[in-house]
Amino acid sequence: MRDYKEYLISASAKLKDALAQLNLLALDAILFVIDDHSRLVGSLTDGDVRRGLLKGKGVDDNVIDYIQPSPRSINKTNYSLPEIVTLRERNFKVLPVLDAERRVVNVINFRTQKSYLPMDALVMAGGRGSRLRPMTDTIPKPLLKVGDKPIIDHNVDRLRSFGIDDFHISVRYLGEQLEEHYGSKGITGTNFNFIWEKEALGTLGAASLIKKFHHDYVLVTNSDLLTTLDYEDFFLHFLESEADMAVASIPYKVDVPYAVLEMNKDRVISFKEKPTYTYQSNGGIYILKKELLQKVPYNQFYNATDLMEKLINDGGMVVTYPIHQYWLDIGKPEDFTKAQEDIKHIDL
Repeated sequence: MRDYKEYLISASAKLKDALAQLNLLALDAILFVIDDHSRLVGSLTDGDVRRGLLKGKGVDDNVIDYIQPSPRSINKTNYSLPEIVTLRERNFKVLPVLDAERRVVNVINFRTQKSYLPMDALVMAGGRGSRLRPMTDTIPKPLLKVGDKPIIDHNVDRLRSFGIDDFHISVRYLGEQLEEHYGSKGITGTNFNFIWEKEALGTLGAASLIKKFHHDYVLVTNSDLLTTLDYEDFFLHFLESEADMAVASIPYKVDVPYAVLEMNKDRVISFKEKPTYTYQSNGGIYILKKELLQKVPYNQFYNATDLMEKLINDGGMVVTYPIHQYWLDIGKPEDFTKAQEDIKHIDL
């Protein structure tokens, strides 16, 4: 994905500079014109340039003389997934994202992005990864490379491709390396907030340490997964179910090598010969309403399954979303080996 600042130009810039910038953008040829405070004042396309030239303007005139003053935009603090889907279906390709002061803080490009989901992401990356020793003796497990990049980057990059740009990453073991890793990447338009656990806090305890969420929904995921999960479809399923929490699940088959008898006391009333039973197992990825995180005890060990259990007991709505795409939990050496081969054949 492009650096969103490549789409920005100052209102005081000359048209000839804008033409050079538009040429570099090729198919994405639109510029968003900003003032000295990065606030959106208009947009500029090739069509706007032609219309301006036909009116007698020149290439040394300022960009402000050519702009469309009211381009379609997304309000980062107040938008919905149905709104995003509608804009995409109406063939809007490139859209600026504005903060409450109308400053451009990101740019959506549906040619390179799948969606723009209104969710924060909490990525759990603090574990020791003991089963992958000695590889994890000096490198945190999320930074072990699968193919040409670290495991956590496969997750973060896929989430970014669905438009998630607010990340909270929980760290503990060798967490400094993860901070340095993302500090050195310089990904503009994406916010990384590192949550330090002094002690292991489980798969959700770190959420209690987050001071601010940017959206009303939070996606929680382990950092050591590889998956081609469609996060937009997952979120739409969650919204349509009117659920409090959703858990992505994977099928787990159990083959029974004998006939299974159905009994009424000691009487056999039916049987199945060597049946296979399929169960839905926890895939380590969740979506939940932000306000539910108030139930997570502060700075204490607490798992996402603890919250699921509490919600179920309290009459809340917890739904499952079966993963039909690729999914792999990299927990053991054989999983890591499998991931190295699988990555050659899947599109993350």
